[in-house]
Amino acid sequence: MNHLWYPPRRAARLVALLGIAAAIMAPVPASAAPSIADCAAIAADAERLACYDRAAGRTAAPGPGTGPIQTEPRTAAPMTAPAAPMTAPGAPGTAQAQVETPTSLLSAVWSFDAASPRYRIGLYRPNYLQVASYSTQPNDGPFKALFDAFEQEDAELDSTEAEFQISFKARLWATDDRRLGVWAAYTQESQWQVYNDELSRPFRETNYEPELFVSYDPDLSLGGLRWGLLNFGYNHQSNGRSDPISRSWDRLVAELGFEHGDFALLIRPWIVIDDGGDDNPDITDYYGYGDITGVYKWRDHSFSLMGRGNLDTGKGAVRLTWTTPPLFGPLRGYVDAFAGYGESMIDYDWYQNTIGIGIALNGLLDRP
Repeated sequence: MNHLWYPPRRAARLVALLGIAAAIMAPVPASAAPSIADCAAIAADAERLACYDRAAGRTAAPGPGTGPIQTEPRTAAPMTAPAAPMTAPGAPGTAQAQVETPTSLLSAVWSFDAASPRYRIGLYRPNYLQVASYSTQPNDGPFKALFDAFEQEDAELDSTEAEFQISFKARLWATDDRRLGVWAAYTQESQWQVYNDELSRPFRETNYEPELFVSYDPDLSLGGLRWGLLNFGYNHQSNGRSDPISRSWDRLVAELGFEHGDFALLIRPWIVIDDGGDDNPDITDYYGYGDITGVYKWRDHSFSLMGRGNLDTGKGAVRLTWTTPPLFGPLRGYVDAFAGYGESMIDYDWYQNTIGIGIALNGLLDRP
């Protein structure tokens, strides 16, 4: 009888074995895979890494010394690779963190960066040459005595002349963090009657302006603007001539600079300590006690608008400038429009409108 029941017993045993194998190999129902956001919220490194593996559908390999078969431990690199793209931009250790934040406009111009040289020479106000500057009303009055002395009673100034300015500054000392420094500056502006051959093409006026001041970076936020500049020091301005066309004055000048992106606002109040005596005793009636200048940078263009005046007398001036991107080499196009009193010191009490065009090395607050 053994040959009659043995096969069914073998078949039953085979069926049982197949059932056990199927139970072992059958997939275990699992909950939905976690999302990347779920994993990123986990604080512990090991648990967060395991979560990323589950989210990617990756099964962790058995560690060394576990399971029935001993294997060599795997390197950590493949296990940490999925975590790299999840690092937040700008976080420590990422490529973004290596990119330095651009310095502010005022910080760049005044070298407040701690890595800047302690002693340096750079451009200050615009350095330009106007090949043609036209005035609606040239001021002949101060020169009448000279014309008469040389028996040139009918002589007069041309409405169109050339004008140029050179201006630079030098830092003489600075703290280790460069937020406080001592500067000296020099600006020279000249009007040249180069097209007036009847008067032998003279220089009509030259103004000399040396300065010495302390410069500081307050680095404070005020109503959406960053207060990034505080200057205070001594300013002398004169035309270097003798009577009757001598002009000069001395001031203590402060300068406060505020910025937001590509816009900067410069406020300069001053106190007159010498009004020039008989040269120009009423100069503050026309220049006032300060000026305000707005500067805007756009696609390498530079625009500035200056206003000053005396509210009591109702006299003052405005100046608009435009500096283009470089046209050839470092040279930029330059346009200057002025309306009011004091286009130069010889004209401090003379009203006129002028417009000039030429080339410039830099505009106001151009980065060095």
